[in-house]
Amino acid sequence: MMKLVNDPCGIFCILFTYTSIIYADYVVIQWVVLHTMQDSLWAPFHIVLFNTFLLLLTVSHLRAMFSDPGTVPLSHTNVSLSDLRQVKREDWTMCTRCEAYRPPRAHHCRICKRCIRRMDHHCPWINNCVGEKNQKYFVQFLFFVCIISAYTIMLVIMSWVRECRQCKMYDMDTRQTQVLHSVILIMESALFGMFVIAILYDQMDAIYNDQTTIEQTVYKRPNPLHRYLFSVICRWPKISRSTSKLNIRSV
Repeated sequence: MMKLVNDPCGIFCILFTYTSIIYADYVVIQWVVLHTMQDSLWAPFHIVLFNTFLLLLTVSHLRAMFSDPGTVPLSHTNVSLSDLRQVKREDWTMCTRCEAYRPPRAHHCRICKRCIRRMDHHCPWINNCVGEKNQKYFVQFLFFVCIISAYTIMLVIMSWVRECRQCKMYDMDTRQTQVLHSVILIMESALFGMFVIAILYDQMDAIYNDQTTIEQTVYKRPNPLHRYLFSVICRWPKISRSTSKLNIRSV
């Protein structure tokens, strides 16, 4: 079990994520389902199903956040690089930042201040690195975000299209409040959905080609526009020319 990384940006992103989740659950239950389907059996069905997806999303997010991404253990003895080669670890390299001997495809995270096996990137939305051991949880989290975003948009559209007899009994302020919450929720779901779908596609592409985001940058694979935009949002590491040569040797 990993400790919470002391990163202000990551902590803010986590608080923002769970605030958005709680708000979405509140609006869906209070202003979408119970407001327009209170006399229908679809109301408990949608509430149970929506909260089941939220539970799965939360579990996968917590596991991605607190799981060890594949941290390379620190060296407890002063072993030189020549001694390391004598024990048939010629492909290992030494990190000059954390002074740890790391296996191939490991990279140093400047935020976690440790080397991570098959590090893909450091994601502030889970306040942790995405690496060898927790990438599956990160992909699960992205998958459930996509499902909930689409499900939320569907429920809001159904509440607008479906005729609601009880809605005529509400006053104008209540109707305006419902419309306002619905518009905010559908904007939130659309933005999160589009953002996460692109990241999920990039993760599946990296898994299929067996190359992490860092390795794709090192080998100068085609860099699409969405990856450039998400490099700013998700703070994917930018590798300079000098460090690229060093990383190519260690891969």
